Amino acid sequence: MKSFIIMLAAALCSLHINAQTQNQSDSALYMEQVIVTANRTAQKRSEAPVAISTISNKQIQETKAQTLDILLNKVSGVYMANLGNEQHSMSIRQPITTKSLFLYLEDGLPIRTTGVYNHNALLELNLPSAERIEVIKGPSSSLYGAEAIGGVVNLITQMPPEKQSGFFNYQYNNNGYKRAEAQYGISIGKLGLLINGYYADRKNGQLEYSNFSKKALNLKSVYTFSKKLKWINSLAWVDYYSDMTGGLDSIKFAKKDFSTFHTFTYRSVYSLRYRSGLEIKYNDQSMTSINFVYRDNSIGQNPSYLVGSTSNPLLYRGQINDNAFSSKALFVQHEEKIKWLNSKIIVGGTIDNSPQSYYAKFIWINRASPTGKFINYTSPAKDSLLNSYKTKIQNTAAYVNYEFTPLKNIRTVVSLRYDNYRYGFNNDLLPTATSGGQSSTQSFSRVTPKIGFTYNYRKIGFYANYSEGYVPPQLNELFNSVKTPYLKPQTFVNYEIGGWITLIKNKFYADWSLYQLDGSNEIVSVRQTDGMNVNQNSGKTTHKGIEYGLNLKPNDQITFRLSGTYAKHQFIEYVVRGISFNNMEMSGAPRSIFNTEINYKPKFVKGLRLGVEWQHQGKYFMDDKNLFTYGGFDLIHARVGYTYKFIDCWINAINLTDAYYSTSATKSTASGNASYSYNIGAPREITLGIGFKF
Repeated sequence: MKSFIIMLAAALCSLHINAQTQNQSDSALYMEQVIVTANRTAQKRSEAPVAISTISNKQIQETKAQTLDILLNKVSGVYMANLGNEQHSMSIRQPITTKSLFLYLEDGLPIRTTGVYNHNALLELNLPSAERIEVIKGPSSSLYGAEAIGGVVNLITQMPPEKQSGFFNYQYNNNGYKRAEAQYGISIGKLGLLINGYYADRKNGQLEYSNFSKKALNLKSVYTFSKKLKWINSLAWVDYYSDMTGGLDSIKFAKKDFSTFHTFTYRSVYSLRYRSGLEIKYNDQSMTSINFVYRDNSIGQNPSYLVGSTSNPLLYRGQINDNAFSSKALFVQHEEKIKWLNSKIIVGGTIDNSPQSYYAKFIWINRASPTGKFINYTSPAKDSLLNSYKTKIQNTAAYVNYEFTPLKNIRTVVSLRYDNYRYGFNNDLLPTATSGGQSSTQSFSRVTPKIGFTYNYRKIGFYANYSEGYVPPQLNELFNSVKTPYLKPQTFVNYEIGGWITLIKNKFYADWSLYQLDGSNEIVSVRQTDGMNVNQNSGKTTHKGIEYGLNLKPNDQITFRLSGTYAKHQFIEYVVRGISFNNMEMSGAPRSIFNTEINYKPKFVKGLRLGVEWQHQGKYFMDDKNLFTYGGFDLIHARVGYTYKFIDCWINAINLTDAYYSTSATKSTASGNASYSYNIGAPREITLGIGFKF
């Protein structure tokens, strides 16, 4: 089958050199693109006083990315670290981190509930369903609430087509990855339907025991009662499984030894989201949206990072755990345009009830001699629960966003949001240092403001904003000790200016943003006088940087893009377990990151596209004491594609030079002995793909 696909792709790519390209024009490099994430409604980019970037449908279709990081890393100020098999950490105005400082949306609605953040949440999305992706950099809590600190990523799904259409794509590469995806859409009278899904897996990849599989399906229906009323229903489902072997230590990394002791550790994710919404347009000045959302989510693990030694060298301890939640949430928003000062007011509210449950079961792990591999595990004969608790999570919120034009060319935006979170924690076990605290209820409330303005003169613009963001404590920060600590939400204050310019008849476009993001009340583990460690609000950090982008289109054949950031992330006050990190740079925080790309579509070979991309990451400290450094990396990606009528074929070379690197490198000295961990980046991967459209 694989040989047949290779021959067929090669043959199709060599035929009909004078073929017509698909009917899709290149968009102008100008600020008049329409965005929705900045104020929850459609608006011109030039009227949004924020740093926001859009990954267009054209970019998505031509990049043919297997994973979302390949697309997001094109955005200035963004680095998504691929931890293998779509697992990831993130860096947007923050170091590379797994902390709950980013908010992930699908069609403007959070894909997870607050309090049970998971750094791998983006694997719960269906990338082939995307129409476009919008990224806001900096706090957006005034509109979206908690966790919208470093940035917001909003994947906007496709709408049903006006005419019957669809596609089928198949791709695979030399590193064990393959994916088949399909889409079909049709409109019948007032009803539009769209179904999109894919299956992907990897077997026998670079790392031993690193297989994975993922099934994803999106369904969407749009019923247009009239020009004033639409009913939209969507269903998103993901079933994901991956072996979990963790990173390499320093010895294995140096020797390029990709073997592992872990043979059965895993991560399993089940995600189901259903949305039913009404869009009511009373007239050109007034509209309301009402959305009901249901979520059902579970993350089950036999985690490699919780495997620990005992006095018996052939007997280890571990656990199997599952963190699950379900949600019933209502999102209501109304938009009203007012002639006075060309104003627009947006008011909205949220009610989210998300019961959550968590359990962890102790296991004994047997290790073979002399291989050292963990070969199987057993549970103790008696009840071996380490954790078993349930939490009723409730979030009630209201927000208002007001925009007006006080002077010519100046647009002012003011936002304010109130959130109240309530955690009703019920521990099924007796409180211990292992099982967690006693049953209790914790509440957190916060008012978050934002104010900004834009100034546009012809094709030159500037903006400035002040915004605040916050993160209430996560469940595991509150209830993981015998005594529940008193914790405040972590708070962040952002000061930002930026601008853009378009020249030479839209052939040249550049933008930039300069920011300072200060965090306080950050939660750290503080050693007490009795030797115990307790979570407390005692951390302060500062994050300063500049983000820049450049787009150049000298003619219809060539486009050039440069996206980058230079930033410094620093502790101001930070004492963990008696160790001071004051004035140190934060670990995992490269100062320089950029991504540049050039694409060529020759007129003399219509339908052909060629592209080369360079991803650069500068060096950074691997530890918070700034004693150890990782040197960063440089990657080259190359792409060749050809479209003829309804057939599309492509060859992508990711990491063309076969650079050996780590997507995220850390070194811990908390126990007194340094411990390295390197998450290995993918080797050179040559992907062949073919697609059919109708």
